[in-house]
Order: sequence, then C-alpha cells, then structure tokens
Amino acid sequence: MELSDSGTAVNVIAGVLIAAGVIGVILPVIPGLLLTWSGVLLWAFLSDAAPGARWTVLALATVIAGAGMIAKFVWPGRKLKDSGVPASTLMVGGLVGLVGFFVVPVVGLVLGFLLGVWAMEAGRLGGDQAWPSARRALAAVGLSLLVEFAASLAIAVIWVFGLILG
Repeated sequence: MELSDSGTAVNVIAGVLIAAGVIGVILPVIPGLLLTWSGVLLWAFLSDAAPGARWTVLALATVIAGAGMIAKFVWPGRKLKDSGVPASTLMVGGLVGLVGFFVVPVVGLVLGFLLGVWAMEAGRLGGDQAWPSARRALAAVGLSLLVEFAASLAIAVIWVFGLILG
C-alpha cells in the first residue's frame, strides 16, 4: 500500500492519534483517553474497512472509554473517602496541583496535588499524621492513572484487531 492511498493515510493518522493518547495518559499534558477514543472515531468514520468491523470497534471503544472515565474518578475517590481523607483536602490538593501543572511542567500536577494534600492534612492532623494521608492520596492518583492507562491500551488493542480483521 502507498501512503497516498486515503485508507492507509486514515489508518496512519488514527494510529498516531491512538498512540499519542496512550502516551498522553502518562504525560498529563494532553487528554489521553479522549484522544485515544478520537483516533478510533476518526478511523470508524473515514476508514475503508468493513462497516461491521468499524462500528463494532467504535462501540467497544466508546464503552471502554466511558467506563474508564467513570472508574478513574469514582474508584480512587471512594478509596480516599474510605480512608478518611476529607473532600476539602482533595479540593485544595487539586487546586495546588493545577497551579503546579503550570509552574513545573509534566510532574507539577502530581507534586502540587501531593503538596496540597500534605499541607491540608498537616494543618488538620499535625505534621506526623499528614504523610499517611498524602501517601493514600498519591496511591489514589496512581490508581486513577492506571485505570485510564488500561482503558487506553484496551482501546488501542481493540483498534488493532479491528484493523487486522476489517
């Protein structure tokens, strides 16, 4: 196949979007899961693959993306709530993380979140008791990233199977 073939060009562009989305989950500069799903959406609408394969892959990718988006917020949030970290602490951690994102690119979001949670918990519980809460918050962030990464990889794998079979 030549790259001038429109079907091949669509497959390459969709693949680049999907790969960028998977990488975007790890580097929180771009919306990774949404970009991965967008690559499949582009492929489903513009590809010359069999219609049944395209729409099946898009439907599966949509279900996985939706479930991943919901799970990445609900599951870690529930674990933090069960561990006793208050919502106000998480809110401040999120705001400090947002500031950190712009101050220290790439890692500033996580560092700012961790610092914000630690500062709030140090004020509430004391310095000695703040670190366990900060560790639990960091574990929740890691769980959220893991859920989103798994969903993005699942979408990528389904797309590859659709590409092969379609």
